[in-house]
Amino acid sequence: MQRCTARTTRRSRNAVLALLTGAVVALSAACTSGVPAPAATSTALGSGSAPAPAGARDVGVQLFQWTWDAIATECTDHLGPAGYGWVLTSPPQEHVLGSQWWTAYQPVSYRIESRLGSRTQFGAMVAACHAAGVEVLADAVINHMTGKDAPGTGWAGSTYSHYDYPGIWSDAAGDFHHCGVGSSDDIASYKDAYQVQSCELSNLADLATGTQHVQDGIVAYLTDLLSLGVDGFRIDAAKHVPAEDLAAVVGRLPAGTRIVSEVIRGSGEPVTPEQYAAIGDVLEFAWGKDVTGMVRGGSLRLAAGLGSGATYLPSDKAWIFVENHDTERGRATLGYRDGADYVLANVLMLATDYGRPIVYSGYAFSDRDAGPVQDAAGKVLDAQCPAAVGPDVSYTDGEWVCQHRWTAIEGMVGWRDAVGDDPVGDRWEHGDAFALSRGTRGLVVLNGGDVEVAAQVPTTLSDGSYCDVVAGPVVEGRCLGDPVTVRGGLADVRVAPRTALALHVGAPAGA
Repeated sequence: MQRCTARTTRRSRNAVLALLTGAVVALSAACTSGVPAPAATSTALGSGSAPAPAGARDVGVQLFQWTWDAIATECTDHLGPAGYGWVLTSPPQEHVLGSQWWTAYQPVSYRIESRLGSRTQFGAMVAACHAAGVEVLADAVINHMTGKDAPGTGWAGSTYSHYDYPGIWSDAAGDFHHCGVGSSDDIASYKDAYQVQSCELSNLADLATGTQHVQDGIVAYLTDLLSLGVDGFRIDAAKHVPAEDLAAVVGRLPAGTRIVSEVIRGSGEPVTPEQYAAIGDVLEFAWGKDVTGMVRGGSLRLAAGLGSGATYLPSDKAWIFVENHDTERGRATLGYRDGADYVLANVLMLATDYGRPIVYSGYAFSDRDAGPVQDAAGKVLDAQCPAAVGPDVSYTDGEWVCQHRWTAIEGMVGWRDAVGDDPVGDRWEHGDAFALSRGTRGLVVLNGGDVEVAAQVPTTLSDGSYCDVVAGPVVEGRCLGDPVTVRGGLADVRVAPRTALALHVGAPAGA
């Protein structure tokens, strides 16, 4: 087994002097040729002057179909302590009846009453999360109403028909689009921007978001949620709302309201994520799809560069994810069933410096339409994470997978919290393994191969002993996994196949 040697990675006496005087020095930090030299830093290796953890808290988690009571408890007991910065809830408005997951995405009214909880419970959840240091974003369904042809009654008792929602919208008032394409008004071609934004998405009654009346109603709904303390919104199906319409709505919300638009990138399509970047941030679907192929193909080092091409949103506008509730059902990306590959993809997402990461957490299913477990009245039961969670656990249908609590993922959330916005610096490659540093605060080593990697990896961490947070948390100064020694700019690591290792300044061993 080839190892990196001290000669290839230690700074020379002159280089150290240059660092101390603030000069810019090009330094080699790789065992393989062609790896870019890291930027010089103001802290010499081995100096013992380690920086404090950054306290970034920029990682979010989508708790898909979790009740408001369950989210409140999770914020207090797990999300806050683990370092999650915000949580994305499922849509909170009144919806059609039915056991399927997608009923939550068919609004009947804008009352905050759903099978996930009441208005009072929603407000209490927001307050509990804020007390735990966790912000709350709500999934806002504002492009459409129901896809039901027959009249019905919603979860909270509101009556409706496909194009009539008493006291809110009506066809007679011009509140809905009828694009005139085909007999059903459904989108027939995503190559036609008019159809994408004026026809119906799978029979869902498409709101005429360009009209003042519809915009007034949407603003009133979002303002009501803000009054309950939410910090921002994921705009569902934003691709189907003209950017100028969405901008008019968002422009009437208080300054500082977080906005992230769901705009799925499609090859050659006229409606693109970039068109929504001026309104707020945008979900970058390409990241999850591309990382899937790279992880499965063993090209982890290539995945570290995702986001640098012209086909991606700028990093400060992109929100990235390995999977969400749609992609896991379409199997377009990695999911919990992919075990070690899924973990590696999440480690990559949390280790690199492109975009803002969102961890996904849902429930097991074999029927893609299946909703979460509900009682006889249709109310979703509070999420209960199993005693054992992780990539090696077999989950039964309806069981909460709780990916956000998986040891490696939760450990990497804390790692990212510690490194903050420190830039990617030193890189190292060896066969199917590669490593990267983030400033002087953290090191990650990933092994995408089938054999263990044992090596001395260059790092900007100060000398000392560190806990591998992928293997487990630090408990009373003790590492759950084996501690890793850093000496003279080298970390002495052993990384099992299809796993990762991560060290940061906030997790010293024996502290």
